[in-house]
Amino acid sequence: MATDTAQLNGDPRRALGQYGERLAARYLRDCGLSILDRNWRCAHGEIDLVARDADCLVFCEVKTRRSERFGAPVEAVDRRKAARLRRLAAAWLQEHEVRPGRIRIDVIGILRPPQGPAVVRHLVGVGP
Repeated sequence: MATDTAQLNGDPRRALGQYGERLAARYLRDCGLSILDRNWRCAHGEIDLVARDADCLVFCEVKTRRSERFGAPVEAVDRRKAARLRRLAAAWLQEHEVRPGRIRIDVIGILRPPQGPAVVRHLVGVGP
């Protein structure tokens, strides 16, 4: 893995998160989605990735971990977090004045063990 700004600044957790978001964006592009926005922020929080899948806008939360000692990465997104993502999606839509055909909340879990390749798990359409 190449050295990035977060690693140079001594924040390995942030570097891991950035690595996961880059991998997730590449994964979504490989699946045919187009990335519209990354790390969009407002007063209520942040959306990791916004993508388009045909007529559907996909708001994606990315969770990256080095092990499953505390559970799989996707397990970090509970119902409360999914509901928060829906509120953030509404704020993104309002700011960008977009009227999509459909909206979807996805979660991508990245398991990046110390050795071997990363494992990507994509949950499509999560939330309340």
